[in-house]
Amino acid sequence: MDTGDPETFPGGVCRNNRGAPASCALAAIAAFRLHRAVANSALHLDLDGAWSRDAVGGAEYLDARAWGPRLRFSAPRAEMEKFYDEVQPRLAPFTLYGSGEFHHLSALWLRQFREPLVLVSFDNHPDWDVRPPHWGCGGWVNRALELPHVRSATVWGCGNFEFNWPHRWFANHRALGNGTLAVRVWRERMSARVRERWPVISRDGWRVQFAEFAAKLCGKNVYVTIDTDCLRLGDAVTNWEQGLFTAEDIADALKILRTGGAEIVGGDVCGAWSQPEYARWKQKFAASFDRPKLPPIDPAKAREINARSLAILWPALTGA
Repeated sequence: MDTGDPETFPGGVCRNNRGAPASCALAAIAAFRLHRAVANSALHLDLDGAWSRDAVGGAEYLDARAWGPRLRFSAPRAEMEKFYDEVQPRLAPFTLYGSGEFHHLSALWLRQFREPLVLVSFDNHPDWDVRPPHWGCGGWVNRALELPHVRSATVWGCGNFEFNWPHRWFANHRALGNGTLAVRVWRERMSARVRERWPVISRDGWRVQFAEFAAKLCGKNVYVTIDTDCLRLGDAVTNWEQGLFTAEDIADALKILRTGGAEIVGGDVCGAWSQPEYARWKQKFAASFDRPKLPPIDPAKAREINARSLAILWPALTGA
């Protein structure tokens, strides 16, 4: 029977029976213990009614819907800081919040951490745009990388137009060049020319590539953000075009991270569809221009589908 107990291999390298270095096995145990300690440290921050109030058990509920129209899609720096000052005392390592049009708030959630960490994002979009506005859902990864303790970010499951010419001009090429930002795009969604330029994953082989990636994170702190537009149609209803992951895929990826020895110190889930409301006309115009045209949405059906996937994603993320 495979107990996973350490044993010594030739050359004095200590490995467990599964072939993983014992240091990583010990790191996995430490990660599990830390994970259990923070499993109940969760916040449901309601900006737009995207999730039902009781969407996740054990999480504190904070009604911030008055802020929703002011922050959706983009927000002035002063508004972001005012919002942060108000919610900062209530922040928790794990956060459930609204539509993917609020994904830039993840860069605020990351401020609560002090130790170095790696950001792992599951998203159909790279969110790397260097153009204004400074705070917007399409460029929030750049804000995260400005934090001194965020050492790198990797976005898994991208499949939208931003990898095509001329849109790729607006990527954060400095971060891509120095290795602090990396992306993994779906082979099935990209042209042959795009596949030559960017690292690709496929439905058949992404787990092998992710396991290789996770092995390099052994003993490191990891923050995981999940925008549910990374999920295929049928597993999520969102305000944006969607990717190819299933909810079970993401749960598997989180398991791979933990068994590989990464310490998931925090994370968030956003992306559920909600009716857009905006406080400023420029904000509304930019969002309407950027957002793809989608078929009519049945709100009740959308909530049902999203709740079903959240029931898989949330325990996998928090260990609850």
